[in-house]
Amino acid sequence: MRIGDICVRDVVTATRDTTIFEAAQLMRTNHVGDLLVVEGSNGSRAPVGIITDRDIVVAVVALRLDASVLTVGDVMGTQLETVEEQEGVCETIQHMRRSGVRRIPVVNRQGGLVGIVSVDDLVQLLAEEMTDLSKLISREQKKEAHARR
Repeated sequence: MRIGDICVRDVVTATRDTTIFEAAQLMRTNHVGDLLVVEGSNGSRAPVGIITDRDIVVAVVALRLDASVLTVGDVMGTQLETVEEQEGVCETIQHMRRSGVRRIPVVNRQGGLVGIVSVDDLVQLLAEEMTDLSKLISREQKKEAHARR
């Protein structure tokens, strides 16, 4: 299964110039814990960073800095890992594990934003797959028991 088939495509984004205050409001309004930082023009958005609610707490709130003056570009992580949409789920999990990230933007071949996938998304997918496998085992056992009557 391709990661592009399961990623969340409705991604909440910000730019480097978005204030931390505005970023926090976006997170609250959209019920998300992170924003992808994008740049680009003519409808093409390329992810260049990510900012999380934890980044805001640790880098701004805990230090009592002014969230209306600091921007996302001042705080965001700049070592952004991405994965192309045609990559498999297993390859994406391995990439995330090697990189130590819990979320990863999904991009097309040109580097444009397609979506995002999180550990939570992957755990849910794997849990559903495991449920399907367990149903198969149960069904097979019932089928065998019925055939041997």
